[in-house]
Amino acid sequence: MNISQNDMATLGGGCFWCLEAAYKELRGIERVVSGYAGGKVPHPTYAQVCTGATGHAEVVQLTYDPNIITYKDILDVFFTIHDPTTPNRQGYDVGTQYRSIVLYHDPEQRAVTEQAIEYLTSAKVWDNPIVTQIEPLTEFYAAEEYHQDYFEKNPEQPYCQAIVAPKVAKARKHALAKVQA
Repeated sequence: MNISQNDMATLGGGCFWCLEAAYKELRGIERVVSGYAGGKVPHPTYAQVCTGATGHAEVVQLTYDPNIITYKDILDVFFTIHDPTTPNRQGYDVGTQYRSIVLYHDPEQRAVTEQAIEYLTSAKVWDNPIVTQIEPLTEFYAAEEYHQDYFEKNPEQPYCQAIVAPKVAKARKHALAKVQA
């Protein structure tokens, strides 16, 4: 299958290891790459992003088959596995690199994201206002190789056990029909 730009999604909701691990299990997700986006420094390193000075967020870029999983489905999982009401923070991970952000690839993705946030707000799913940033994707930089498939390669690592595994379980519960068999 030939994947077009419209069949990609770029999302940041805390540590990219969590998002990567959750999305890798969903049917229709063909590729997940951890990386950096939303900043101003070209080709940033993890060490640079961690300082907060580059402006980048830790993100995942998903390549997906829209005949199996929709962009709205991807957002449903996104808004389930992280707290979109905490600016620059997810749990113990604090800093602008951990902000909630959707980097849209086209106007339709922007509209679907805005509709999702409007729905969650009107349904009062969260007690506090959603602070997820919605911005056009300008550049995506893949993270260093040791960040790719991190949970899969390091399941016994304490951060993976305490933080990543519960998010994967939450995604499985929420998107059971979309989890790969």
